[in-house]
Amino acid sequence: MTLIDTAAGVVATLDALGDELGVAFPSHELAAALGPPLDQMLAPYLPEPELPAATDRFRALYPDHAIHPTPALAGAAEALAAVRRHHGRTLLVTGKYTPNAQLHVDHLGLDVDLVAGMVWGEGKAAVLRDEGASVYVGDHVHDVAGALAAGAVSVSVLTGGCTREALVEAGTHVVLDDLGQFPAWLDEHVLQTRLAALEADLRERGRLMVAFSGGADSAFLLSAAVRVLGPDRVVAATAYSPSLPLSERQPALEFAASLGVQVLTPETDELARDGYVANAGDRCAFCKSELLEVLGPLARQHGFAYVATGTNADDARAGFRPGIRAAAEHGAVTPLLDAGLTKEQVREASRRWGLATWDKPAAACLSSRVAYGVPITRERLARVEAAEAAAREALQAAGHVVRDLRVRDLGDRARLEVDGELVAHVDAVVLAAVRDAGFAEVEVDPLGFRSGSMNELLPDPERYR
Repeated sequence: MTLIDTAAGVVATLDALGDELGVAFPSHELAAALGPPLDQMLAPYLPEPELPAATDRFRALYPDHAIHPTPALAGAAEALAAVRRHHGRTLLVTGKYTPNAQLHVDHLGLDVDLVAGMVWGEGKAAVLRDEGASVYVGDHVHDVAGALAAGAVSVSVLTGGCTREALVEAGTHVVLDDLGQFPAWLDEHVLQTRLAALEADLRERGRLMVAFSGGADSAFLLSAAVRVLGPDRVVAATAYSPSLPLSERQPALEFAASLGVQVLTPETDELARDGYVANAGDRCAFCKSELLEVLGPLARQHGFAYVATGTNADDARAGFRPGIRAAAEHGAVTPLLDAGLTKEQVREASRRWGLATWDKPAAACLSSRVAYGVPITRERLARVEAAEAAAREALQAAGHVVRDLRVRDLGDRARLEVDGELVAHVDAVVLAAVRDAGFAEVEVDPLGFRSGSMNELLPDPERYR
């Protein structure tokens, strides 16, 4: 990736070298056309036998003359942050002497994983291939050659000495004015790449049953499957149980109907599983086992070889997800996860497709509201559902827009979590609504709603990974 503007430092170093050798290098002219290897740059001004010693001396002078005057290009930090935001690695593959390139990185505090120097043109391809680079950003036609030889996407910026026309003629895939445009380009590139991977995955499946909860992820997966395979080759399965809020059922049916998809509504009985009722840290594993042991035979009965869940890439990175492991052990497939699609990308793609679920708040099962160690019962789940509905209604009646709201059952009391900006507006009326649903005591979480906050109370989450 092109990250720094070395022109001033190169001028200073060339001038210092020229003073020692008694040669008047056209330093500003040479610095305006950076890119070729150093020996090629010096060759017109020195006898060939003197070139090796001159290049070595240039590199020795460089730290004292070029490191401090060299700034990062505008947008460099943001470009690196964009790569990191997508959980990528950043390589600095350059023709510069590796130790000097590393000095620049260290001095400017650039977030770079690997510095590989002394490579030029198509010679960069070997490093890019070895490191699995999918995108290479440069400012020279020879950077384009390296990217193309490696099979990487060539992104060129106009902050070097090459014109747009020259870069396009060299075969670059993208030309940006500067690095400031790179984050937005990368966001779109990654999204489209992952959507293409999802499409290929679904097309290969041929027929698919989607475990459809009605949430944003499973709704997007269902829609994607219909787009690729057609509604006659996709079926939605929404498992009915005490842990699925009643308020979720009708919207899920209506969404599937809008896609022309058949919906199966088998009943699952998590409460018949001792491990689920015990509600230890691995509760979700028993839930997913129950779900897949019901959906698996149902899928085969209807001629579907695969049952897919809406697990996304962020879910897998969260670390504490025993349910994901259990689903995998029961043969469920995870097309969103396999394509690398994050929650943010699922929402953005859903928005573009016009899906009503694109900004739907997270809607985990009712059991996720119960503190670990407190037994799960049908009555406890019904109480939580009633308390949430009452608290939401009370807040809305007071004129507040409520997005995320949870009533956490701590066993001896309830804890109410609402959107952060609403914490100060939880009054006696709202608290009374929660108590009337069956809780003797209720407290307000001053930190507001946090997805997965019950995991904070688990003493040893590593035990259940």
